[in-house]
Amino acid sequence: MDAALLLFLALIGAFVGFLSGLLGIGGGIVMFPLLLYVPPLLGFNGIDVKSITGLTMVQGFFSALTAMLYYNKNALVNKPLVLTLGLSVFLSSLIGSLASKWATDSTLLMVFGMLALIASIMMLIPRNYHDDDLTEEKVFFHKTTAIVIGIVLGLSIGLVGQGGAFILIPTLLYILKIPLRVALGSTLAIGLFSSSAGLIGKSVTGQVPLLMSIPILAGAIPAARLGSVVGKKTNTRFLKWLLAVIIFITAIKVWIDIFNRR
Repeated sequence: MDAALLLFLALIGAFVGFLSGLLGIGGGIVMFPLLLYVPPLLGFNGIDVKSITGLTMVQGFFSALTAMLYYNKNALVNKPLVLTLGLSVFLSSLIGSLASKWATDSTLLMVFGMLALIASIMMLIPRNYHDDDLTEEKVFFHKTTAIVIGIVLGLSIGLVGQGGAFILIPTLLYILKIPLRVALGSTLAIGLFSSSAGLIGKSVTGQVPLLMSIPILAGAIPAARLGSVVGKKTNTRFLKWLLAVIIFITAIKVWIDIFNRR
């Protein structure tokens, strides 16, 4: 692996890691298209979709862990929500990640595109920002609904190699009615369940390129901490719309690629 590719991967890791901390996402929805589309434009060999999903799992897990520790320190991680939703996501995501070994690249792209499209539509729904700065001890939710959500989403995000924050955050905001800052912090912790399950599945089936993971993590881990600090000080309305724009742009790009492959 040459120095230029190492630098590229480290910069991608840093950029996505910062967004992870800022927006409470593992970063897969950003890293996936960047690793899929940008390397050929810069003269590098293309990276296959299965390897990309493995790399997003590695980056998502460690970025989420770094950022989550900061959010937890500021009472923005709701433990009952994390355990209820996280455990159901973990089990179903593990099944999905193992099954992804036999899925075609087109199928994985289609699932990813559907998740991104649904998430982008949900983020456009108007909402009340009044309670967004509440801390985790003031948050309540419907446990049965959370378990069902975890099972359904876990299977899908395990397939496409995502921590799933890009679809979990809209779900927490609009279905479980969780305040935004607690949704961001809790999603990072929930993402550890899905990322660890997906990482196990991807690793045992040989879908994680270890040498490429090292520079990505070198950039992602410190940047995730910085993003968390910035995110804590940023207006929640801005964070919500920034996340919406990122999800929407990614959904458009992935669906263009899906149609071009036909």
